[in-house]
Amino acid sequence: MSYRGKKENSPVSPLKKRRASWSELWVNHHHLLTSSPLDFAAKFQSLTPPTPISKSKTLLPPDFTLLLPDLILIRIIEKIPKSHRKNLSLVCKRWFKLHGRLVRSLRLSDWGFLASGRLISRFPNLDTVDLVSGCLISPPNSGILVNHRIVSFTVDVGSYQSWSFFEENLLSVEVVDRGLKALAGGCSNLRKLVVTNTSELGLLNVAEECSMLQELELHKCSDSVLLGIGAFENLQILKLVVNVDDLYHSLVSDIGLMILAQGCKRLVKLELVGCEGGFDGIKEIGQCCQMLEELTVCDHKMESGWLEGLRYCENLKTLKLVSCKKIDNDPDECLSCCCPALERLQLEKCQLRDKNTVKALFKICEAAREIVFQDCWGLDDDIFSLATAFGRVKLLYLEGCSLLTTSGLESVILHWHELEHLKVVSCKNIKDSEVSPSLSALFSALVELQWRPDTRSHLSSSLTETGIGGKGGKFFKKT
Repeated sequence: MSYRGKKENSPVSPLKKRRASWSELWVNHHHLLTSSPLDFAAKFQSLTPPTPISKSKTLLPPDFTLLLPDLILIRIIEKIPKSHRKNLSLVCKRWFKLHGRLVRSLRLSDWGFLASGRLISRFPNLDTVDLVSGCLISPPNSGILVNHRIVSFTVDVGSYQSWSFFEENLLSVEVVDRGLKALAGGCSNLRKLVVTNTSELGLLNVAEECSMLQELELHKCSDSVLLGIGAFENLQILKLVVNVDDLYHSLVSDIGLMILAQGCKRLVKLELVGCEGGFDGIKEIGQCCQMLEELTVCDHKMESGWLEGLRYCENLKTLKLVSCKKIDNDPDECLSCCCPALERLQLEKCQLRDKNTVKALFKICEAAREIVFQDCWGLDDDIFSLATAFGRVKLLYLEGCSLLTTSGLESVILHWHELEHLKVVSCKNIKDSEVSPSLSALFSALVELQWRPDTRSHLSSSLTETGIGGKGGKFFKKT
C-alpha cells in the first residue's frame, strides 16, 4: 500500500485542500460580477471560509440588559412580584445591587450585620426597620426557637431556664445607641422604626438624621427614654411596649405620659402596652394631642379613675382595650360627659365581670356607633344589658361570647333603631331555634348580617344537601 493511500485512510490527519491560485480567484471573481446579485451572495458565502469555533468556549446569548440604565431596569423589576425578586438578586452583581435598592422593609436578626455597615450598603433605601430580634444575643446554630407574640429568638438546650432569658441577653444600651446612630446616618428616609433597650441619646440621634420618621415602636422603655420623643417633629404613630408579663419589665408612669403629651402634639395613633399612670397622664394626652384619633390600651397597670381622663380626648374616634384584666379598679360612676367624637369601641380579651366598671366605660363611650366584643370573659346577659346606653349603634360584632344568650342579644339590639350591620360568630348560647319573629324581622332589614353563632351546627347544616360527610358515599362509589 502506498504512502498516499495511508494518508487518505488516516482519521487523524485528513487531506488538506489545495488553495486556489490567484488566477483562479480572478476568473471566479470576473464570473461573479457578470452574474445576478443573488447568485453573487450565495457564491461569496461559499468562498468565505467559516470562522473556527473553539471547543473550550461556549457561545452565550448577549445580555441586552447591559444596554439599559439602572433606573429603567429598576422599574422593570418593580413589576415583578416581591416573592420572586429575591431570585433575581442571584443573576449577577448588578442585579444584586439593584435588588437591594428596591427593598424597603427589613427585620434584623443579626446585630453584626448592622454594626459592620453591610446593612446600609446592601439596603440603602430602607424606610421600615425592626431591630427587636437583633437586639437579643442568641447563640448561633441553636435548635430551639422560642416564639412570643412580640418577639422570637433561639436558645441552646439547657440555657433557657426562665422568661428572664430575654432581659438578661439584651444588648447593652450603649451598643444599641451606636447601632441607631449608624442606621440613621445611612438610612435618612426612615418612616418606621422598631427598637428595644435604647436611651434618650439614641432617639435623639435618629431624630436628627431621620426628620421624616412617622411611626415609632419602643420596647422596654421608661420615663427617661421618652425625653427624646419630642425631637421627632413628624411623629404620628407611637407604640410603647413597656411591661410584658414573663418577658421583661420597665416603667412608664404619669410623668412619662406627660412628657409624651408635651413632645408629640401631632400624634394620630397611640398604643400603650403595660403602662402605668392614671387620670393625670391620660388627661394630659387628651389636652395636648388634639389630633389623636385612635387610642389602644393593652394589659395596662393604670391607677383607679383613669377612665375619667378619656373625656379630655375630644377628637378621639377609636378606643381599643386589649387583654385588660380589670379595666378600672374604681371608676367614677358619675362621669360628667363622654367622648363626643368617639365612633368605635373595641374590647378584645378583656375581663367584663365588674358591672360598675362596664357601666362607666359604656357611659363615657355612649356616642360610639360601632361596638366590637371579641373573646371577652364575663359578658353575660346582665352585663350586655348595659349596652342600651349606646343610642346610635350602626354595627355590632360579637365573637367568642359564650355566656350571651339569644334573649339577651334581642333585648338590646331591638332598642338600636339605626343598626345596619350585625355579625355574630362562635357564640354557642345563641341558638337559631330561639330567634323570635321580631328578631327575624330585624334581620331582614339589616344591610349586612353574618350569623354563625354555633360553628359546628352551621357547618353540619350547610353540608346536608351537598352529600359531603356521608362516609364517602358520594365520592367513593364503585365503578
